[in-house]
Amino acid sequence: MATLRLEPMTAEQYLRYRRGAETSYAQHIAESGALPAPEAERKAQEDYARLLPDGLATPGHHLWTVHDGDDEVGMFWLHVEQKSDGPHAFCYDVEVRPEARRRGHGRAMFQAVEQRCREWGVVSIGLSVFGFNLPARRLYEQLGFEATAIQMRKRL
Repeated sequence: MATLRLEPMTAEQYLRYRRGAETSYAQHIAESGALPAPEAERKAQEDYARLLPDGLATPGHHLWTVHDGDDEVGMFWLHVEQKSDGPHAFCYDVEVRPEARRRGHGRAMFQAVEQRCREWGVVSIGLSVFGFNLPARRLYEQLGFEATAIQMRKRL
């Protein structure tokens, strides 16, 4: 596999991403059982509006399209924030296109982002993952991510 490239999203790519991302996020919230669908949709809209009030120009947020050679294989959204012990990063969204999955792109994307973070002096990278997303959870554990909190529930 070729080395992946992280390229800043263009305005057109961002609009395409944003259209589908809120819907997908709402579906995942509802699928997880955290909220019923109408509330999940509202939460998704509110979260995106709060986190990216200025879209691509929102300070501290980096949205990249990821390329393998000439092919766009996914996207990555990272926020970097200064804290008392240095900059910390949080991955808000990562996606490998369906036709590019199961080829090592997810792992390579994280490795590329980790390298960028090292160059910036970032001391940690965090993320959240829905409990039902076992393939992603396995990948994150293989990459060295550790659970910092676990939220659980029981359906009645």
